[in-house]
Amino acid sequence: MPPCDGNHRLASTDERCQLIFDTHAHLDDEQLAGKTADIIADAKRHGVCEVLTVATTLASSFRSIELAETHSEIFAAVGIHPNSCQDASLAELDQVRQLTQHPKVIAIGETGLDDYWKFCSMDVQIDYFKRQIRLSHETGLPFIVHMRDCESQMLATLSESTQQGTLNGIMHSFTGTLQTARQCLEWDMHISFAGMVTYRKNDELRQIAAAIPDQRLLVETDSPYLSPHPERGKRPNTPALIRHTVACLAEARGATFEETAELTRRNALRLFRLETSNQPNQVGNG
Repeated sequence: MPPCDGNHRLASTDERCQLIFDTHAHLDDEQLAGKTADIIADAKRHGVCEVLTVATTLASSFRSIELAETHSEIFAAVGIHPNSCQDASLAELDQVRQLTQHPKVIAIGETGLDDYWKFCSMDVQIDYFKRQIRLSHETGLPFIVHMRDCESQMLATLSESTQQGTLNGIMHSFTGTLQTARQCLEWDMHISFAGMVTYRKNDELRQIAAAIPDQRLLVETDSPYLSPHPERGKRPNTPALIRHTVACLAEARGATFEETAELTRRNALRLFRLETSNQPNQVGNG
């Protein structure tokens, strides 16, 4: 499969009718501090309707909610990132549980496992991950999964958690194997792709993206990280740049930009239970 070259025809904002849902950004990150209004305005100019800002700590959860309260286009996920578990406590996780009752909170995370940085023991990470999956089952909110250098531990933990019920989860910024993707799909999970799918060396990842069933595909930026080609390394990533990832997914799947944008947004609205309250003519006007 050829690389995404950044020269795709990107439809005008009017043609796109604002159809994109960025399902994973970190708008509270210090790289983006004080720029939220400009970031959202730029995103809207490039067809983005909604942005889910995803927390990494309890403090980040509060900041994410504050951003969501201030901007109608922003929704919040609350949770403890695996690389933050070593500084967290079960009391903080209980506060996260209380925050899930906020009307702008639509997901739990970012949770998961990370064996690359090794900031926290895997046993502790697994414990926090399982607790946040249980919180997903309790609340009905989807959980957002970070996975890095830990596919075997991840699959084992998810498999054990299926005993509690359906896994209403998102494999965020997916870079795993096709086998892992297929297993997660069997568990009723969604697969989300970020800027890495656009990188020239990632032919295999584009092939995996092409194999994901329509109803399970999501798109994200992971802003301010993972800027897509051709913007890689030029500046902090922002939701406006999601257009490059949408275009790359469209090319890989043999679809148009507009079809891919609409498909992934429709999937997000259904997953986050926003279908009735956030139709296109009601979003992005506040």
